[in-house]
Amino acid sequence: MDEKTINGVTFARMIRGGAQNLRANRNVVNALNVFPVPDGDTGDNMCLTLEAGASRISPTEEDIEGVAKQAAKGMMLGARGNSGVILSRIFAGISNGLQGHVTAGIGEIADALSQGVSEAYAAVSNPVEGTMLTVYRDAVEYARSKICDDSTLEGFAADMIAELKNSLERTPSLLDVLREAGVVDSGGAGLVYIAEGAIAGVNGTLEEEPGTAEEEQKSQGPDLSLFTEDSVLTYGYCTEFLLRLTRAKTDIDAFDPEELRKYLEGQGDSVVLFRDGTIVKVHVHTKNPGAVLEHCQQYGEFLTLKIENMTLQHSEKGQTGDKTVTEGYRPKSLKPRSRYGIVTVSSGEGINRTFLELGADVCIEGGQCMNPSVEDFLRAFDAIDSDCIIVFPNNSNIILTAQQACAMYDRVAVRIVPTKTIGEGYSAISMLDTAIEDPDELVKVATEGLEGVVTGQVSKAVRDTVMGGVEVKEGSYIGFVGDEIHNCEDDPVDALCGLAEKLSAGDYGVILVISGASVTPDKAREAQDRLTSAFARSEVILIDGGQAVYDFIMVLE
Repeated sequence: MDEKTINGVTFARMIRGGAQNLRANRNVVNALNVFPVPDGDTGDNMCLTLEAGASRISPTEEDIEGVAKQAAKGMMLGARGNSGVILSRIFAGISNGLQGHVTAGIGEIADALSQGVSEAYAAVSNPVEGTMLTVYRDAVEYARSKICDDSTLEGFAADMIAELKNSLERTPSLLDVLREAGVVDSGGAGLVYIAEGAIAGVNGTLEEEPGTAEEEQKSQGPDLSLFTEDSVLTYGYCTEFLLRLTRAKTDIDAFDPEELRKYLEGQGDSVVLFRDGTIVKVHVHTKNPGAVLEHCQQYGEFLTLKIENMTLQHSEKGQTGDKTVTEGYRPKSLKPRSRYGIVTVSSGEGINRTFLELGADVCIEGGQCMNPSVEDFLRAFDAIDSDCIIVFPNNSNIILTAQQACAMYDRVAVRIVPTKTIGEGYSAISMLDTAIEDPDELVKVATEGLEGVVTGQVSKAVRDTVMGGVEVKEGSYIGFVGDEIHNCEDDPVDALCGLAEKLSAGDYGVILVISGASVTPDKAREAQDRLTSAFARSEVILIDGGQAVYDFIMVLE
């Protein structure tokens, strides 16, 4: 590292080094989970977000402004989970601070990092101290305060990393929930790994780089036996590419993305199209990718290209070909334009099917441990033909991502009903009054209706702990609402029934029970029979949800 300045090449190496080190340690970050259930995903969310930015930058571009801009754009689209969105906003602020710079000195770097603090705090409506926000702010302020005439970038980085670690160790003193769980903030830990990796990336001390987290998820490859010589193409091809507009083929200034969008919509569905300077990013589901490629090549040349048979993905994942929508997705060509389109986030075939039956247009595949990205939301929005789109995130860790996607989307109005659980989403959609013409009023009414909904969950504990006076043993089943554990049992049905009693389920007219992927049909029926017997005045409804992590989700309304 140069003693006083860095350029785009060095900055790119720092970003890639940070992503590589975080990837190597993401499971350590995931394990820093406050709640003793297997739903920690902070490391994955931050890793995938950072890699989305790293994948867009050139390792040879010397202009630091350009590298920062491309990295920030990639992270904005790839952001997932609260930690990922905050990380993307940090880099958005850094990018803003580096505008107009080919290289940057210590002062410029410090200013840019400070803008990252402002952007990150602005992204959260109610910032909580003791989180990654605090850790990042403390480190920037400390390193900035140590700058003097003799300062070097290496010394500045050392100060930054030292205070990241110090502030991380202080997080339990700022958040009771961390202190009770005996862990430090997971997002702050992720920042430490990013910073350490950034310096190691510059110094060349990182080990050989493995594949990205996304590549690791796909390392097993598709099951080719799912499409045989007797198969018939049903779902078409998921076609994605980056197209560089070239002056030899088109008038770049006169190029109209909307004309290309109209063509793509005539060739398929789930169209996503973004223009970034002279690069056009395209995503489309089509049965004739050759025609699409031939048409688009009249404007320029392909930088990247991916075509996947969606039948393979559909059979493997129960989706229409990518991570965006489930098999229940109805192409807009089959549904006339409506006043409101509905997008939900859910995981599990049964839950997805239930939401679609309630009137959802698109179910984004996601939830705990598999938070969707901003780009997943944008694809879902483009798959709907309506005057306004209403989004139900159904997870508190997905709301920020949905908000960032809504802020980026400008084709139609998008509103969010801030549902934090599957139960709230189920209740809100089932009672949604689409006769209300004003979208803001519709959201207000739907949000107010959430106040009487209670969502309880049952999951297996992954460690011994004591929370809220309840002793939890690893391998047992806990019943909880939000962050409050109500009971702990050796059997999941016992945990569900005990939780129902704690919540006075008999006071509610409907008890909806959604069984998870790990629950056998016999266990699910046992749960329904026991609840029906215990709460005879309530209607007990059982749905085979197929969700991961949670053995049972119970909705009281």
